[in-house]
Amino acid sequence: MIKNDLYLKALRGETVERPPVWMMRQAGRYLPEFIALRDKYDFFTRCQTPELASEITVQPIRRFPLDAAILFSDILVVPQAMGIDFKMKENVGPWLDNPIRTMEQVQNVVVPDVNDTLGYVFDAIELTLIKLDNEIPLIGFAGSPWTILCYCVEGKGSKAFDIAKSFCFQQPEAAHLLLQKITDTTIAYLKRKVEKGVSAVQIFDSWGGMLSPDDYQEFSWQYINQIVEALSPLSHVVVFGKGCWFALEDMTMSKVSALGVDWTIKPELARTLTNHTMTLQGNFDPARLHSTPETIKKMVTEMINRFGKDRYIANLGHGILPNIPVENAEAFIRAVVDWKPNN
Repeated sequence: MIKNDLYLKALRGETVERPPVWMMRQAGRYLPEFIALRDKYDFFTRCQTPELASEITVQPIRRFPLDAAILFSDILVVPQAMGIDFKMKENVGPWLDNPIRTMEQVQNVVVPDVNDTLGYVFDAIELTLIKLDNEIPLIGFAGSPWTILCYCVEGKGSKAFDIAKSFCFQQPEAAHLLLQKITDTTIAYLKRKVEKGVSAVQIFDSWGGMLSPDDYQEFSWQYINQIVEALSPLSHVVVFGKGCWFALEDMTMSKVSALGVDWTIKPELARTLTNHTMTLQGNFDPARLHSTPETIKKMVTEMINRFGKDRYIANLGHGILPNIPVENAEAFIRAVVDWKPNN
């Protein structure tokens, strides 16, 4: 049994003394010990070496009183497993030499045996669980099919993903075939993570907010919901759609255990849109961690008071930024851990 199960209690909707806390991208780029490894090994080497991925996962756990760990990995390991050869390019980010732009290319994309192609992730889970020693839960994750498609078609990061959107609107048949292949691979991948011992899975729809509400239903949510339907009998499923507040009502009708929200929505509206029945996660602006520790504590306390302590997971509204001082990250976490009613 997991000793600190506060995060799982929140996912189950149980009453808690304080909300659990973890931070998206907590295993990473703001920590000096992470930077030391980053300087030694390239990005995908870190993802694909179980010992390194496991070590990075537990680095923040050694420093801070967090209520959950999230496995260090990347959403692009899934398309890599499907034969889509992503690299991480210096000063550019994700890079694909031959972006997917035609039906013929989509037909050539494989739905792999995840045990063969992603075994290193499952090995990292095993090593991490040994290190965590049942102290706190481990979260596994994947990108949403739409977000993965964005990178596969655009070939790199983008502010608007216009090429990816145009592909969907001009070649909907090819787009839906690619989305389905990504969905099938992701379901197999997350199921195996659950079998290996993660306590919950989170789906990151980082680019869902690029779509209109109607297009979101067609090109993103229906595929996320397939994953939710497949995984919810086996594990807690959390969905985080950045910029997707417009879909919260529909998401609430699904079998998710929790919904992540970003900093562009007020806690009160998020509660209203989710019918006051859903566990919510978020939504501190990551850039606000540049404020003073005193201001961070005050703002975090106010955030908890507005969301309410139950059915709530304190988190950022997106991943922690690379240039955040470690003491400010700690101030965020401690503000949640030290929270008391009527603060």
